[in-house]
Amino acid sequence: MSEQGTTPVARFGGFVGSIISAVWMAAMNGIGSAIAWFERWLFDGKKALYGLAVTRMMFGLTALGLLLANFSTRLYTFGSGSAWNGEIASPVSDFPRIWLFSLFHAVATNDVLFTLFYLLLIVLAVLFMIGWRFRIVLPIFFVLWVSFIEMNDMVGDQGDNMFRIALLLLFFADPAARWSLDARRRAKREWFAEGSSPRHIGTVLHNLALVALTAQVAFVYGSGALYKAQGNPWAQGWAVYDPLQTARFGTWPVLSDLITAWGPMVAIGTWGSILLQSVFLLALLSRPTRLLALFGILGFHIMIGVLMGLPWFSLTMIAIDSIFIRDRSWKRITNGVSRRWNDAMKPGTAPAVSA
Repeated sequence: MSEQGTTPVARFGGFVGSIISAVWMAAMNGIGSAIAWFERWLFDGKKALYGLAVTRMMFGLTALGLLLANFSTRLYTFGSGSAWNGEIASPVSDFPRIWLFSLFHAVATNDVLFTLFYLLLIVLAVLFMIGWRFRIVLPIFFVLWVSFIEMNDMVGDQGDNMFRIALLLLFFADPAARWSLDARRRAKREWFAEGSSPRHIGTVLHNLALVALTAQVAFVYGSGALYKAQGNPWAQGWAVYDPLQTARFGTWPVLSDLITAWGPMVAIGTWGSILLQSVFLLALLSRPTRLLALFGILGFHIMIGVLMGLPWFSLTMIAIDSIFIRDRSWKRITNGVSRRWNDAMKPGTAPAVSA
């Protein structure tokens, strides 16, 4: 038996077995470490509180801006004057057929009631933005917003879908934990004691909502990049030219001409948008690439908002992307701005200027 155990075949078999055992143990340890890390991440406090606070404020600002910008034409765009498109008699969207979201559709032909509910929605947008009684304001705002925004399908865009999906996920998160009136009140008296079951449940739901929101962003950017890559104009590098030279999207003809006058700039904008959207989430894994991705996506949406006349879509996406900026970065920005504000407000002193 000892002679058989020392044969080359037996030794090679032992070597292969040890390799397989080592690989198996490494895989199991890696899986165990990943599970332990996810458990710590999920249960050890709420994540991206400052980022979600920015999302809340920018969502409120987006809703407020859209409502105020359309106030003078509210009846023609969404109310009784929009009957020409047939949506009051037969809505394109399914939401007006659901009783919960049918309020604006029910009062569409009554200009007084429509205006009153329009003004109520403006007030709710302000309360949403400043985080006053957020848990009460959010469901009311959500129902009325969906009811309003689905009144005229012809004036909507994909930002409306993202806004609605994100609002739904905010039901399970805690966007009013920072930079809100609720946060000031909770600093004096917290709702649930530290370590209590409701506190743990709230933490888990908050972090899972954050995961779902991240997944939604991944779907939007990933599918957008893949869809663009299939098109011939995108593959050849001139797709950006077309929308900027149309009357509908080219809202700033001078800027559109300036951007599209140089061919390489058009190609950079076309291929760069595909590359940025396709690698966005992967680029968030390290700090240098995260900075490039966040500044890149910010510039991407600013260009869409300004050059293509889609400010509410751009603000919605920028608001959601705010969750990818870490809390310590938001704190550092806040402390820097606060320090400079306090220095500037001191009597007899000039604000310090630093590189």
